Amino acid sequence: MSKAFTDEESGEDAPIVPARAPLPPGVPNYVTARGLARLREELAALQSERARADTLANEKQRGRALGALTQRRVALEQRIATAEVVPPPVESLERVRFGATVSVSGADGERRYEIVGVDEADPAHGKLAFTSPLARALLGRAAGDTVRLRTPRGAEEVEITAVAYRE
Repeated sequence: MSKAFTDEESGEDAPIVPARAPLPPGVPNYVTARGLARLREELAALQSERARADTLANEKQRGRALGALTQRRVALEQRIATAEVVPPPVESLERVRFGATVSVSGADGERRYEIVGVDEADPAHGKLAFTSPLARALLGRAAGDTVRLRTPRGAEEVEITAVAYRE
């Protein structure tokens, strides 16, 4: 690569733009209605950030900031364009489907998970991507079913105690 295309002189590294959570090949980009609204809010916030970055006096800082924001915007627009909103099911509300909030009981107590899209996932807050191993183990099951999971601690059994859906 030509030195003209690097930042070696400034000693600065190119900004690191965190990648969005990947979707496995061939898997649709399912989202909840709330998830799509949040993606659109994120895009609006990026547009506001871009307007602020446009005002940076230092040309090099402005270029780096705008480049990073453009990368984020392109990835976000791609996710929004491929999003498929999955409405709550009208039948089989007792089964775990996309969008369900599932309560389980196991050796370490009661836990609740919501099965959501990849961009909505936040395991620390009980929001599981539908592609995650735990979500896949729960999908299609019903309250009263026992599910055997493989966890870092080894095999674990949990019982589904409740399945609910938001409107």
